[in-house]
Amino acid sequence: MNVFRILGDISHLLAIIILLLKIHRSKSCAGISGKSQILFALVFTTRYLDLFTTFISAYNTVMKVIFLICAYVTVYMIYVKFRKTFDSENDSFRLEFLLVPVTGLAFLENHSFTPLEILWTFSIYLESVAILPQLFMISKTGEAETITTHYLFFLGLYRALYIANWVWRYHTEKFYDQIAVVSGVVQTIFYCDFFYLYVTKVLKGKKLSLPMPV
Repeated sequence: MNVFRILGDISHLLAIIILLLKIHRSKSCAGISGKSQILFALVFTTRYLDLFTTFISAYNTVMKVIFLICAYVTVYMIYVKFRKTFDSENDSFRLEFLLVPVTGLAFLENHSFTPLEILWTFSIYLESVAILPQLFMISKTGEAETITTHYLFFLGLYRALYIANWVWRYHTEKFYDQIAVVSGVVQTIFYCDFFYLYVTKVLKGKKLSLPMPV
């Protein structure tokens, strides 16, 4: 395991912690897309089914369990504990627009046609687009709280570091997973505009705002 993989995992975990702290301290999930969080919970669930079949390392197992727990705690806080603060009107992205094509692609393009492999592939494809409901919600409201932008930044940084991890593995191990790499690149592209706004606005103490859709 190389430093890019570890830093990517840390960035990913930090993003989730930032989100949970934001909801817990403010006792509000305003500005957070519950639909994106449902998709992330589905990503972790379908990807980590190998917890019951394969042991890789203690680190790998612990991180998988942590991500699963955090994902479902986040969904619980949004839809149960603080549901009165949930902005369902602006969290209106239609999930079937993502789930249907992702499911079809997982059956058509995978490493092997077995249940676990198809579900793993589904999770990879779904993760690449799971943030879209959150970005769509921000585009509808026209702005995002600073703490929410920090969450999105570290989530995007995690994926960027994983791309560096794949480059490193290719040069050192000649390992290349086309499905994971292409999906990761697609996911990172979705963050490009956000990264620019984060650096030019949020890091300068300004609130991230977007033009309201017409």
